Amino acid sequence: MQLMNWEQLLSLKRFGDVNKRLRQEQDETRLGFEVDYDRIIFSSEFRSLQDKTQVVPLSQTDFVHTRLTHSLEVSVVGRSLGRQVGRLLLEKHPHLQKIHGYQINDFGAIVAAAALAHDIGNPPFGHSGEKAIGAYFKEGEGKEFEGQLTKKQYKDLCDFEGNANGFKILTESRVGREGGLRLSYATLGAFMKYPKASLPKKPTTHIADKKYGFFQSEEETFKAIAEELGLEVRDKANNAYARHPLAYLVEAADDICYTIIDFEDGINLGLIEEDYALEYLIKLVKNTINTEKYNALKTTEDRVSYLRALAIGTLIDEAVSIFMKNEEQILAGKFETGLLDVSSYKAQISDIIDISIKKVYQSAEVVHKEIAGYKVLEGILSVLGKVASNVYSGHLTSYDKLILKTLPETVNLSNNALYDNLIAVCLYVSKLSDSNAMLLYHRFNGNSI
Repeated sequence: MQLMNWEQLLSLKRFGDVNKRLRQEQDETRLGFEVDYDRIIFSSEFRSLQDKTQVVPLSQTDFVHTRLTHSLEVSVVGRSLGRQVGRLLLEKHPHLQKIHGYQINDFGAIVAAAALAHDIGNPPFGHSGEKAIGAYFKEGEGKEFEGQLTKKQYKDLCDFEGNANGFKILTESRVGREGGLRLSYATLGAFMKYPKASLPKKPTTHIADKKYGFFQSEEETFKAIAEELGLEVRDKANNAYARHPLAYLVEAADDICYTIIDFEDGINLGLIEEDYALEYLIKLVKNTINTEKYNALKTTEDRVSYLRALAIGTLIDEAVSIFMKNEEQILAGKFETGLLDVSSYKAQISDIIDISIKKVYQSAEVVHKEIAGYKVLEGILSVLGKVASNVYSGHLTSYDKLILKTLPETVNLSNNALYDNLIAVCLYVSKLSDSNAMLLYHRFNGNSI
């Protein structure tokens, strides 16, 4: 069984590097993997997450999570996962430290940076935003472009994917910003949960085939990074690779946070009854709870906070254990599920998620505002899709020319390729915050004069 190599997987290489970056030569006060974290957190795309929906769209309640707070929390959990796994890996493979100089915190820094960026490509209005963009091309006015695109290009648009869009944001070159954020290849690999193109869709039940991770516009970039990291090839004809092992930890960090913290939001919003909810959390932490301390807590917020901390700690330990137990299968690209999918706590996790779906994700407030989000994105794309097409064909209307004047210089439309124009428009829309998307929609409809 051929295994991926940790030294390659921990590559410090960045876009444009000619020579290899060696771990022993790194400045310990500003490690390359930590630079990744800094570049992400200072990016405008990351900042826009402060006004993007996590669960409850456009919520004005200060204790409900946005994409920004969710991403920060996933990053913190990811750092803990990475450090714990790093300690065990260096004990198991001492040459990584003795010969190459890798440290425990390197693993934590990689996972923390990739986790910080994991939602950077998500459009406004949560997952309904992805669906709204896809619906415009699959069922709406954008269906007219189908005959002018390849099957993979059209699928990129119909199944618009935040993970692929995130990879584009992190790696796309533009004037003055060659190589995007120029992150290390190790961090980019850990970010890539679905290292495949949009087609074929779900060719297997392997977790890496659940969605896709790059648009056709980034295929060559993705392939170069995958080959540098030595990712196992799963389908050469379609450029599908095995996951970077640390992507399993990024995924686990996200799973832990949305399972526990979305549930917490539901309780704090009053969508889930406290007694009913706490009973489910207690089932998850019954082996670690200090009953005397718990009973002394007087408020719902304090009780939920205490149980949340215990639950996250429990699931971190569980994910680390599963990762190490299956390290060889993961390095061979043969581990086919998420870490928590085979957890001994799977039943408890499923119960909590089921309640969140019924009480939070399908609550009237969430559904009504997702409907509004659908309408907003459909309206914006109706205008910008026509502009993208007319720039390509060379038949701009007076209205198109006015719209073009409002777009930032980073939206690069040309007459070279229709697909590139449409993807550029989707990228622009995806970067909008919820509030700015609403504002643009009203502006396009003449409601802000």
